[in-house]
Amino acid sequence: MGILVLILYKIMHMFDWLKTLLLPIENPNVTQSIVAIMLAIGAGIFFGRLKLGKITFGVSAVMFTGLLMGHFGYRIQPGILDFIRDFGLIIFVYGIGLQVGPSFFSSFRNEGLKFNLLAVSTVLFGGIITIILFKFTGLKIEDLVGIMSGSVTNTPGLGAAKNTIEEIKNTFPDRDFNDPAIGYAITYPLGVFGIISAIIISKLILKIDPEDEMKKFRKSKINRELPLIHKKMRVTNPEYFGKTLHQIIKDFGHEIVVSRLKHSGSEAVQSPTLNTKIQDRDVLMIVGLEDDLDEFIAEIGRPSTDLFIESDSYIQQKNIFVTRPSAIHKKLSQLDLYNTYDLKVTRVFRAGREILPRPSLELFYGDKLRVIGSLEAIEEVEKIIGNSEKKLLEPDFLSLFGGLLLGIILGSIPIVVPSLPVPIKLGFAAGPLIVALLISRYGGISFIHSYINNGAIYFMKDFGICLFFAAVGIHAGDGFYDNFIQYNGWNWLLFGSAITFIPLIFMVIIGRFFMKINYLQLAGIMSGSYTDPAALSFSTNYLDSDIPIQSYAQVYPLVTIFRIFVASLLILIFS
Repeated sequence: MGILVLILYKIMHMFDWLKTLLLPIENPNVTQSIVAIMLAIGAGIFFGRLKLGKITFGVSAVMFTGLLMGHFGYRIQPGILDFIRDFGLIIFVYGIGLQVGPSFFSSFRNEGLKFNLLAVSTVLFGGIITIILFKFTGLKIEDLVGIMSGSVTNTPGLGAAKNTIEEIKNTFPDRDFNDPAIGYAITYPLGVFGIISAIIISKLILKIDPEDEMKKFRKSKINRELPLIHKKMRVTNPEYFGKTLHQIIKDFGHEIVVSRLKHSGSEAVQSPTLNTKIQDRDVLMIVGLEDDLDEFIAEIGRPSTDLFIESDSYIQQKNIFVTRPSAIHKKLSQLDLYNTYDLKVTRVFRAGREILPRPSLELFYGDKLRVIGSLEAIEEVEKIIGNSEKKLLEPDFLSLFGGLLLGIILGSIPIVVPSLPVPIKLGFAAGPLIVALLISRYGGISFIHSYINNGAIYFMKDFGICLFFAAVGIHAGDGFYDNFIQYNGWNWLLFGSAITFIPLIFMVIIGRFFMKINYLQLAGIMSGSYTDPAALSFSTNYLDSDIPIQSYAQVYPLVTIFRIFVASLLILIFS
């Protein structure tokens, strides 16, 4: 019996290392700190997939898991904590910038300006409410900024606030600050449920019918943001016989591309130049917006049912990806593919958009060109353009980390403002975001390009936010309950409710009744102005529409930048 007890005792002690590794410890080493991060992320992802009605918290659950772990004694080494938190934030906002950058800039040509004006006004309104609470509640500004960031579910704002506090501490070591993550953690669930409840209640009060809103949306989109199409036509108007395509298209006044031409009585199909003269009964394949094409056909001739124009016997059609340095940032006129290789570009696909191939169009890494010409010509052009899909799937770490470096440098530039105790910095939240937006807009800087496949971008975003949530949650969980009691957390929830709901109420009223914004778009603006992916996911399911995603992407970048500035300025001005 004694031997059995001894064996059991030794077996139990054999696993002491595992208990030390997995269970909470006051002064963890590097390995124990990493394990705590992994446990918080793994458990958070699991619980985030569980549904509460139509709501799933997704990666946001990592924050709450971290809070629980921190409450029950899990710790992370301070240096590791800072690195995990800041690095996670950097790659998260950089991924966001690359993803929404193209649609962000193009949206301002349509309704993006109106949407962003409404969303930014909501941000500023929330900042004003925070200042009022600071004047009348006696709370420290860092606590209120944490409450504000949590009640609008804005993680970069919290990151900016913490960075600003660190800058002030470096200049004034004797200054004492509370941790804004406490207020953030207390009010974050309120922010998530608050936005979701606002979407539900406003839909019921306004008696919104999603199907009716969808019909109105589609009607409003007629002649706007339409895809490029192709049509066949036959030339019958004598006024245009013997004229060059350049003359005809210039006089027409709308941008179209003539991709193929076949003379009457012939089966041979050619790819015409702008100097090609058209003749009686020529058959043309034209590319452009549908209304423009219909107008062009009505002016020049009539629709055609000719089948030979679509034949690949004489010319081939193929998609070519831009992957070689010899084509990147080159204009189509500089490449001069038609005159050099007898090959015509009919369309350019970039970031999910179709673009007409104007001579002045600059090519970006990852662009997809649709070309027509002989097989030999296509093979020759591939040597210049690249067309390596495999290369696009490979991670370009030189470009990625070069962009992150530029973002950090931009975020670290001190901006001196008179009367403020320390210079303003964009920080780790705004710097990488702005660089990513600019890179996505201009296609890159030198070896740093904008193309990263969608899978990699989603990985960057989710991985980054998981690291940030885990670090912030575990840190804030240390003494969370005591702080909740000490600072009267129920009052903090009340203050957070004011910051959450009052701007939302005004947004719905102004957006719906004064700006006449479609409710499906308004739901996306509500989620985007509070930078809340959980609310966005809910709204798309609740309204059975993907339209909220579009308006969410249009306002997210500018709102994020403004929330970062508001959080930093409040700390600088009132601390």
